[in-house]
Order: sequence, then structure tokens, then C-alpha cells
Amino acid sequence: MGIEMTDKTEQKVKAGEKPKKGHAREIAEAVVIALVLALIIRTFLIQAFKIPSGSMEDTLLVGDHILVSKLSYGIQAPKPAMIKIMGATVPFFETTLISTWGGIDRGDVVVFRFPGDRSKDYIKRVVGLPGDKVELRDRRIYVNNERWEESFGVHKGGAYGEEVERSVSFGPYTVPENSVFVMGDNRDRSFDSRYWGPVPINDIKGKAIIIYWSWNKDSHWVRFGRIGDIIK
Repeated sequence: MGIEMTDKTEQKVKAGEKPKKGHAREIAEAVVIALVLALIIRTFLIQAFKIPSGSMEDTLLVGDHILVSKLSYGIQAPKPAMIKIMGATVPFFETTLISTWGGIDRGDVVVFRFPGDRSKDYIKRVVGLPGDKVELRDRRIYVNNERWEESFGVHKGGAYGEEVERSVSFGPYTVPENSVFVMGDNRDRSFDSRYWGPVPINDIKGKAIIIYWSWNKDSHWVRFGRIGDIIK
């Protein structure tokens, strides 16, 4: 069955003009395009994260909102994966890093999939690169038997049991190929490579670059002085 048109619409079609889209359809198309662009940006370019714990103090505080560059080390390529949503395992896709330019440097703050549960994202600082020998002696980091002169680490106490021992001494540990050794800046209270091992480079999502928002939940106020800070 054909679709009837009014005389006015028929005249426009005959004159080579396209009928105008309905307002609702235009809105729907704009929303779909925006969602697709947002997905592309989030997957391949930049992703936002919120800091939930104090393991990276004083570099990053609880309530900091950061942007992570997913192009710092290479291209993020999608691949099929299974993820958990509300307790159910469903097919989806995740990205894997294809390193095509630059390289990961010691001291970079990176976001990665936690090896113990790939549905979770962690943020830590790179301490050891592939082949490096990492050691902690009297709370000081040594890489390849040389002391790493860094100003990021803090020791605020509060560790207990095994944490006390590994916040004082660890290793030596040789980082496997295609992996990095990561630690939190809050050395006494960070669950990191000292406990669960190295991070595969392909599981790195990107490099933390800037704090775009910061909320202090204790004072219920914005930390204006942190907004716009470059993450080092």
C-alpha cells in the first residue's frame, strides 16, 4: 500500500525538495549521535574517573575527579570480553592497548584493569618497567640497585600485619616483560604490586593527566585550589 501525501508535500517532492524531518526525529538523531560520539571519546580518547580511596595521597585525594588520556601510549583497540553487570556475566567489549608511539615512563600515574578483578579499575604510579629490579629498603625505593630519587611517596602510618613489613622492605623483584610494577604514593596504605604482582601493559587504560573537579566530602565543599592541577 502506498503512502498518501498532501498536495503541498507532493509538490515539494516533485520540485526535488526533501520533506522536512519531524522535530521528534531530529531530537532522537541528535541524541543518538551524541551518545555514539561520547562512547567513541570514552573508549578511545579520554575517560573520566573519580578517586575513591586514599592510596594515592597526597598526589590524588578522595573526591578528586580526573581525566585520563587513552592516547598517551598508543591506540586502544576493542576486543570481545565478558563483564559483570548487577551480578550477571554478559558479553561486552573492552579495550586493549596497542603501543604504537611513545612509551611508559617510570613515575607515570596510570589507570589499569586490576589483575585480581578485571571489572575494576585501579590507579597507581609506575615504579618499575619491564626487566627492572625493584626493591624497597627502609621505605626507600631502589631500581636496579640505585635509589630512585622521587618526591611522591608519603608514609602516614596506619599499616598493620603484612602491610607494615611491605611498607618498609620488599624484594628484590624483577618485573616481567610486557608488564610494569606499580605502587600507590601513600605507601603504608596502598594495595599494589607488592601484594598482587605486576600489571600487563595491555591492561593499562591510559595516563592520568589533570584534575577537573574535586569535592571534599568531609567539609562538603569544593577544593577550588585543586581544579585544573596537572597530575605529576
